[in-house]
Amino acid sequence: MSTVEGVEHATRVPEIGTLLGVWAHPDDEAYLSSGLMAVVRSRGGRVVVATATRGEHGTPDPVAWPPERLGPLRGRELTASLAEVGVDEHRWFGHLDGTLPDVPFGRGVADVAGVIDEVRPDVIVTFGPDGMTGHMDHRTVSAWVEEALQVTGHRTELWFATFTPAFHEEWGALNDEVGLWMATPPVTDQADLSAQVALSGELLERKHRALRAHASQTRVLEELVGSQTYREWWSTESFVAARKLWGRRAKQAA
Repeated sequence: MSTVEGVEHATRVPEIGTLLGVWAHPDDEAYLSSGLMAVVRSRGGRVVVATATRGEHGTPDPVAWPPERLGPLRGRELTASLAEVGVDEHRWFGHLDGTLPDVPFGRGVADVAGVIDEVRPDVIVTFGPDGMTGHMDHRTVSAWVEEALQVTGHRTELWFATFTPAFHEEWGALNDEVGLWMATPPVTDQADLSAQVALSGELLERKHRALRAHASQTRVLEELVGSQTYREWWSTESFVAARKLWGRRAKQAA
């Protein structure tokens, strides 16, 4: 596996011509894949991101930040965040934040399938069936992507964002303190990963800037834990091929 010239990092990422990220809300892509996106772009690959909602209900203060105000702000934050990692191709699905389980399943699948047909990615990254944090919008997007791949029939590799046992060991207490998980979080053994980016140097700086661009969502959390802790907390991105999970499902069903 090659490395990015001039960028200090440790990486296990195969060559990817075109990467497509499919996410529920602005900032999902920054937390879980901005390092991966930066690596692909630095190698000359194409990166496209699709987001199902504008995250217009993502605030503890809806009086100060009503949906009609917060949604456009989060859209601008997303554009700025993607620019930090060299990405300028984005698609909106236009659904309302928090309503994805209520969207007709066929419509959500068609949204994703349309982008797959347009972009023809080599790799798609998204949430696993667990939705990462357990959020139902996340879980719904994962289901849409899985079905859309079947519908389109493209020979595309699907990766789910995940964490290793080492991540949970190091950051478990902090994750519990901030209430990160709504359900049992994903965990994948290091040996089973399909790709991993351990960020340092300029690459970590770029991810930090990408996260900070989502200030309406990230500023309070960074201030709570401190900038250095915040950077280290999200400095490694891990991905597992969906086919490995599908293989496990088949064995369990047999």
